[in-house]
Amino acid sequence: MSTSSDKVGAELCKGINGLDKVVLRESRGTSAEVYLYGGQVTSWKNDHGEELLFVSSKAIFKPPKAIRGGIPICFPQFGSHGSLEQHGFARNRQWSIDTDPLPFPTNSLSKAYVDLILRPSEEDLKIWAHSFEFRLRVALSPGGDLMLTSRIRNTSADGKPFTFTFAYHTYFSVSDISEVRIEGLETLDYLDNLQNKERFTEQGDAITFESEVDKIYLSTPTKIAIMDHEKKRTFVLRKDGLPDAVVWNTWDKKAKQMADFGDDEYKHMLCVEAAAVEKPITLKPGEEWKGRQELSAVPSSYCSGQLDPRKVLLSS
Repeated sequence: MSTSSDKVGAELCKGINGLDKVVLRESRGTSAEVYLYGGQVTSWKNDHGEELLFVSSKAIFKPPKAIRGGIPICFPQFGSHGSLEQHGFARNRQWSIDTDPLPFPTNSLSKAYVDLILRPSEEDLKIWAHSFEFRLRVALSPGGDLMLTSRIRNTSADGKPFTFTFAYHTYFSVSDISEVRIEGLETLDYLDNLQNKERFTEQGDAITFESEVDKIYLSTPTKIAIMDHEKKRTFVLRKDGLPDAVVWNTWDKKAKQMADFGDDEYKHMLCVEAAAVEKPITLKPGEEWKGRQELSAVPSSYCSGQLDPRKVLLSS
């Protein structure tokens, strides 16, 4: 594994269909890819070169279609309840590299990061009449953790506040969805999108999967663990400024209805999304909101053939 300095850092290059992307590399061999289209992370690999995020084999890398997989940015709307297209427009706009970035509290040892910025176009202002600056930093830590930090500022000159909802729509790559469990959301209330957003309380000791799921968990902890029993791997999601967590898997019937998603790919993906959905965020002119997500992948602990999630959550 090369550790030469020219392999470490950020490199702008061409991706699928000639779209611009930035490749981040850390000295131990971890990497990530970020497309300027959507400001979207589409790859995160560990030091063995294993892909940790799911991107559909049928994903369409062609504007204006959003890329199916990786970490789409849902802004200024999560879901389809508002007047905008589902999940807002940030995920299918062209972002720019931020040449004058704000200071981000990040690991100062890391050279592998990129700062992106999105401002509304005239067309955007017609559908959502609010001026904003959305700054996004994507960084790889020296240990290979993937960090996304968003800063959204109301730059309106007309004195009007605006309100938005938000999510990092993270698609994790898993070996087999029936072998996966989530710890950290048990006993919490959730809104079930499959039942008209009715509110329920999670009853299970851990969340496992045997059918379609689309839930918004409320007032969630800052740390959630996703355990892949077959891969003996645990993803740890840490978040700040994002009180909710969305859990989504299409299962078989819905997968077959999606043109940009393989019929059986639901078995190998799970979306767990740091989000702010239940209570929308309101910014007055000049105010800024910040939301952060950090992902790490660690070997799972085993206890009597079962994962010991509490050990993972405590030690990570």
